[in-house]
Amino acid sequence: MTAVFEPGSLRRTRYAVSGMTCGACSARVGRALGKLDGVRAEVNLATGVAVVDAPESVAPDEIVAVVGKAGYAAALIEANARAAALAEEADQAEEREVQDLFRRLAVALLLFFPLANLSVLFAMEPGFRIPGWQWLLTALALPVVLWCAAPMRRRALAALRSGGATMDTLVTLGVWAAFGWSLWSMFATTGQPRPAPAGVLATILASDGVYLEVAAGITVFVLAGRYFEAKAKQRAGAGTRALAALAAREVTLLIDDREVRASVEDLVEGSRFSVRPGETIATDGLVLSGAADVDMSAMTGEPNPVPVEPGSAVVGGTICLTGRLVVEAAAVGEDTRLAGMLRLVEEAQIGKGKATELADRVSAFFVPSVLLIAAATFVGWLLAGAETARAVGVAISVLVIACPCALGLAVPTALMVAAGRGALLGVFLKGPRALEATRDVDAVVFDKTGVITTAKMRVASVALADGAAEAEAARLAGAVEAASEHPVGAAIASWARGVVPALPEVHGFLALPGSGVRGTVDGCDVEVTRPDTRRDAPRPDLPPELARAVREQQRNGATAVVLRKDGAAIAVLGLSDTVQDSAAAAVARLRARGLRLLLLTGDNASAAQLVADQVGIPEVIAEVAPEGKADVLRQLQEGGLRVAFVGDGINDGPALAVADLGMAVFTGTDVALSAADVIVVREDLGAVPDAIALARATLRTLRGNLLWAFGYNVAAIPVAVLGFANPLLASAAMAFSSFFVVANSLRLRRTDIR
Repeated sequence: MTAVFEPGSLRRTRYAVSGMTCGACSARVGRALGKLDGVRAEVNLATGVAVVDAPESVAPDEIVAVVGKAGYAAALIEANARAAALAEEADQAEEREVQDLFRRLAVALLLFFPLANLSVLFAMEPGFRIPGWQWLLTALALPVVLWCAAPMRRRALAALRSGGATMDTLVTLGVWAAFGWSLWSMFATTGQPRPAPAGVLATILASDGVYLEVAAGITVFVLAGRYFEAKAKQRAGAGTRALAALAAREVTLLIDDREVRASVEDLVEGSRFSVRPGETIATDGLVLSGAADVDMSAMTGEPNPVPVEPGSAVVGGTICLTGRLVVEAAAVGEDTRLAGMLRLVEEAQIGKGKATELADRVSAFFVPSVLLIAAATFVGWLLAGAETARAVGVAISVLVIACPCALGLAVPTALMVAAGRGALLGVFLKGPRALEATRDVDAVVFDKTGVITTAKMRVASVALADGAAEAEAARLAGAVEAASEHPVGAAIASWARGVVPALPEVHGFLALPGSGVRGTVDGCDVEVTRPDTRRDAPRPDLPPELARAVREQQRNGATAVVLRKDGAAIAVLGLSDTVQDSAAAAVARLRARGLRLLLLTGDNASAAQLVADQVGIPEVIAEVAPEGKADVLRQLQEGGLRVAFVGDGINDGPALAVADLGMAVFTGTDVALSAADVIVVREDLGAVPDAIALARATLRTLRGNLLWAFGYNVAAIPVAVLGFANPLLASAAMAFSSFFVVANSLRLRRTDIR
């Protein structure tokens, strides 16, 4: 099981909790777990995960049982649940939930429109009633009440069994009260005379009490909110699953010099295993023999493959590009760097979006209060001498008018419209936390590679030995590198094709793992290698001008390679990352907003400062390990800053999760995109200031929605209690409140965010 031992002999475990729909649900689970001796629990409604710190004496089964008694289901998130196969199974389960909600919403909508028209018509004008009209309306309403609203009913009953009440309780009571009262009104009182009212308002207030459209309308609005919420939750766990998918499933163990294919779980510290080209390195370890280029971009975010040789450390989840390695396992299971990064992402997400969960948290007292008010209203009207039918109608009006449809739509509709507007701008707001964070963000921290730069290598400089020509260097180097699949080779070949019209053919091509390439071009032996990496023969000293070029390139953080013809060095090529064309303008816009800007990178200080100077970022924090980026952000936050972080790599996942506002750019990996709050999909860094502006505009709209939703309930409930609204008027008021929220959200389409 996933366990981290912490001070005080506490074991940390994680549980997937299902059945939670509002803040009252997550609070109930947290309180139930908190009653266990020595147990601390934090329940995240958005991700459906409970993080529990418990003594060894409290077994996981006991925790699962406590959650079950509270009316919800829990399952321990075990280590193997992070494997790719189970991650796919989890994705499928979430997709099934979204599809189920969509089907229920579609059926409810399909039946609601004819039901609403006929129900209102028959209630207000009995003369239009056709024979069997009661059965027609009942047939239209039954599928909505029995099947479409079933998820809310099941959760309400579960809460009732545990002695609690949630938003589902109020919704279910409103649906069934309206449905039951309508059945009684249609079948039990048919034929009874009623006075002829004068005026439209009097007609509505005196209507016969056919409120089936109320039951259907409540169901439609609530299902719509739940559907959009489920779509958002579907993405919540994608980051950790994508990160987990990097882990190897199998490994080639070396046992008595024999290769044995086995599960990664069979690895122990000290195990020896082999890695062939194209394979994922199974776990953190030390290279015993072999040389290769390793793609470390998943862990470091840097584009250049890293050469490794005996004595080099390698990280699990990275890919061996060239050569065969024999590795000794140094860390396995939960002790690996990949597992540690996974924990960072998971733990940093705990408690996200608490401010915009206000609508849910209010339910902890709102629902019981409404139930008490409805009951008190019924009793009060009876004591005042009203007929039972009148008292029941007023009580139903209280339940219906207080149904939190607008409250449930306030957040998802604003986010949905913002998502559509953002798509046109090339940005995507993932959830409420992004909106909250923009309010006070006063610092933006940029990752370098893949954000400020393109993460694509290019030949930036060429230094030639005396007597050598650039065209000759391009022809020879380009011919050899054209046969290579290495990113450095691709950059050199691309540069060469821009210098000479055609590249000659290479013969005897050979890739030198961790070094470079070799081949024969026009009868000459040609090598393109990194400095100090020729292992087959003693290397003559570079000419002074080329040695200086190598030192200068390395000092600037560029990659230097040496071109040799028949053993003599004739050129040094300097390769570097390219700065995004839009970076300088985007940085200028952010500085104009008064934001503090920093560049954070694992690259060396010289290279980082060079890039920062090019785009106008005044502060640089360089040579930071991937796992240290999150620590740097925490330090800035401890200094009083509200920090936005812009990154793209898997190694940026923890930093994106820790930041007050995480932004992943267009080249980002799945993990970075999932851990971020804002995703920039436009290949223009100008989308970063656009994203901040859109998020702030959306936050203003969302606050307006919530203010209206709360204000509506505060004002409408007394109106219903005093009898000025029957269930029909109550349902109309509820519908208008929801319409207002949707209309206010649609204003985001026209809001100028520049």
